[in-house]
Amino acid sequence: MRTRALLVTGLLLLLLLAFCCYARAETQTTEEIEEQPKKEKTSEIEEENNVMVLHAKNFARALNHTKFLLVEFYAPWCGHCKRLGPIYAEAAEKLKKDEPAVGLAKVDAADEKELAEEFAISGFPVLKLFVDGNRKRPVDFAGKRTVTGLIRWLKRRTGPAASVLDTADSAAHFVDSRNIAVVGFFESLESDGAKEFSELAMDMIDVEFGITTSPEVFRKYELKSDTVVLFKKFDNGRADYALSDDGTLDKSNLTNFIRENSLELIIPFTKETGDKIFSSGVRLHCLLFINSTVESHTALVERIRALAEAHKGKMLFITIDVSTELSFVLDFFGVSAADAPTARIVNMDTGKKFKADASDLVSALPPLCQEVLDGTAEPYYRTQDVPEDWNKAAVKVLVGMNFESVALDPTKNVFVEFYAPWCGHCKELAPIWDQLGQKYAERDDIIIAKMDSTANELEAVTINGFPTLKYFPAGGKEAVEYTGKRDLETLSKFLDHGGVLPKEEDENDDAGDGGGGQARAGESSEKADNATSPKDEL
Repeated sequence: MRTRALLVTGLLLLLLLAFCCYARAETQTTEEIEEQPKKEKTSEIEEENNVMVLHAKNFARALNHTKFLLVEFYAPWCGHCKRLGPIYAEAAEKLKKDEPAVGLAKVDAADEKELAEEFAISGFPVLKLFVDGNRKRPVDFAGKRTVTGLIRWLKRRTGPAASVLDTADSAAHFVDSRNIAVVGFFESLESDGAKEFSELAMDMIDVEFGITTSPEVFRKYELKSDTVVLFKKFDNGRADYALSDDGTLDKSNLTNFIRENSLELIIPFTKETGDKIFSSGVRLHCLLFINSTVESHTALVERIRALAEAHKGKMLFITIDVSTELSFVLDFFGVSAADAPTARIVNMDTGKKFKADASDLVSALPPLCQEVLDGTAEPYYRTQDVPEDWNKAAVKVLVGMNFESVALDPTKNVFVEFYAPWCGHCKELAPIWDQLGQKYAERDDIIIAKMDSTANELEAVTINGFPTLKYFPAGGKEAVEYTGKRDLETLSKFLDHGGVLPKEEDENDDAGDGGGGQARAGESSEKADNATSPKDEL
């Protein structure tokens, strides 16, 4: 028994000794690593996940050895850069196999100050394309930051922007095999119009472009002079864009023409069409909420087609199918599936909404559309009923019906959070906002409040992102929008200084970029990614 105990004790001592040696080795290894000098940079080019790692000493070599080089200027702390990393690497792997003349690289612009200054990098990430080693005139990346978006943009920039259609058969195949195709008809590829057309084709990567000088193709499509035609497999099948009398082509006008005519007369709202809808130059949108499984609803859409045709170019008509997963859209407009069919008109510039009489949409919509276009329609503002317990908690609950009496009380300083229940940033702020309410609960002159801006709207207050924090000072003074750090200490300083941040806090504010995709140089990724806009969710 004693022998067995001695063996167990000995084994434990050996394990303890081994653990101590392991810990010591780990400590020594960490210390050694920390003491090691940084690896000296040379002109050699290393890769990480098929992406070239560049710096001042090997940048020129990479340019000289790669005909088309897309470079990401990033910062290690940038959240947008971290999200782009795996996408960028996947695109690099695919391009390495299919497009050997195209390379992807990255530069730690936070460390490589000289390169950051040379290329005027003021935010992260920034992507620039270098062609034939020319570092004087790189092209700013203007595509989507997805694997497909990166590859499509690069292929458009590195290959022919528009397919050359030299026979009637090749033109027919190009047009017939695409849902939307834009073809430029020019007597000469050297004409100013043809050159402008080709430049435009490089930038509009979501559209397929063709170009022709063939008389045979001109005849096939019954054209006699230079023009651009958008062919589509919906509505009337084509739309013709006439060049000016002197043969010049205005890229801005043609861009708007393509955007406008690429959309159906009545557009089903989907994730695929959402980008085109929001990027359209037409800012008035008429939304038809229908259930596509109900025959009378689909018939209603057809009856409204003539109205959509009459207002083409002035108002977009969009169907929202309540039988699909579009809850954010329904919540934003205060519509439930049971309300269909119904309609709303929204001005995308002002955010104002207009409501049609749902009992007879065919009769109600035409006059409402005209009133909205004329600027005489009265907008509607959603509001919830005032909760019975709105005043019981430290943070007061505001709705449209009690906002003015509470927030605009001339004897109070009222700090309001305008939030959305689905907003992640709002959820992060919620416990801090509750703490702020508790801290000032005994103050008669300060009220901490919140309002669900997806269910309540105000004519005098515009909300562009969530959360939005506004301070309404006593005495009827102008409201102040808070843009500082969203921690209890800084929020308290703002209140204690009468709605003004001390200078040192103001200089290090925490303002978000409203859902944009770039962090400014010198700030943390959290500071450039802490606001969500309704469009982001839609």
